Amino acid sequence: MFGLSELAIILIIVIAVLAAKKLPELARSAGKSARILKAEARAMKEQETPAGEQAAAPRVVQGETITPTAQDSARRQ
Repeated sequence: MFGLSELAIILIIVIAVLAAKKLPELARSAGKSARILKAEARAMKEQETPAGEQAAAPRVVQGETITPTAQDSARRQ
């Protein structure tokens, strides 16, 4: 009766009719996500070093050392 392509078209039309109020918001968030992804990919590409150069020194993050207590070791068992 109906093929896969006809069902897909009907589904798209139903979604467009029922979610017409939300479509602009969804398109905006998809655009923002695409821009963020593109910027992150560009940053990762810039961060890579060429084969002949040394990599930058590792970044040190300050934190505090927490020693395990007797209760912590009892919970793990």
